[in-house]
Amino acid sequence: MSHVLGIDVGGTKIAVGVSGSDGPEIGARARLVTGPDTLARALAAARDLDRAPAAVGFSTCGVIRDGRVRLSPNVPGWDGLELPRLLAEEYPGIPVTIDNDVNAAAMAELRWGALRGVGTGLYLNLGTGLAAALIVGGTVVSGAHGAAGEIGYLQVEPGAPAFADGHVPLEERVSGSGLARRASELLGAPVSTAELLAGYATTADPAVRELVGETLRLLAMSVANVCVVLDPEVLVIGGGMMGAGEVILPGLTAELRRAVPFPPQVRAARFTDDAPLLGALALARSAL
Repeated sequence: MSHVLGIDVGGTKIAVGVSGSDGPEIGARARLVTGPDTLARALAAARDLDRAPAAVGFSTCGVIRDGRVRLSPNVPGWDGLELPRLLAEEYPGIPVTIDNDVNAAAMAELRWGALRGVGTGLYLNLGTGLAAALIVGGTVVSGAHGAAGEIGYLQVEPGAPAFADGHVPLEERVSGSGLARRASELLGAPVSTAELLAGYATTADPAVRELVGETLRLLAMSVANVCVVLDPEVLVIGGGMMGAGEVILPGLTAELRRAVPFPPQVRAARFTDDAPLLGALALARSAL
């Protein structure tokens, strides 16, 4: 079977891999730190693995709009980059498919994982950031501007600062980075989301306990609202915060049962750390 190439550019890392099978296997890979000259370094690593792949899948933070990367301020030089054109120049005559990292991860789950065979579903990524992928008719829905599923922009309070004010309201409250930032401000010392969730049941600090509890309740309510709109048969949850799934899932599933007329089946994602890279490989396979 032809080898395909996958490239994933995230906020902190670049992952590149090749695969010779239609399955969640990565034959060879490279990993770099995101920073200056991100695309040039990613493409150099890709050349070292395979200079002439049968197809290329590219997973990126942000979305592609009018031939440029948008909504991606955290990678130097990335926002506004003409990524489709640059990849077409790098791989002339080779099929190249680009999507955002959460949609790509959902593609991996659709092709090989917990969403396989699902017609209408929701993939939720709980990690440093917060986003979702909407699955309708067995395919990921991109939306009119490539931004379907960007639930981090959902408003939390009427009239509060929102996108036009430079904010990502829900993400700032319930993502891993948002929770860690708020708790660190409360404690006056750095603390990670993993530490907060691991100690949630035993912490003696009532303020921290209330902050984490409020965050989990807001997350559950927001996901339930999205499920009311989409009416998915399955909700798949992935991302780094799922390392504390035993803390997150009980309240979330209870809220789904309480608030959603036809609550979806809840499943943990099959893929975790490699999800966006496997998604890039799934994008490449879909292009063949």
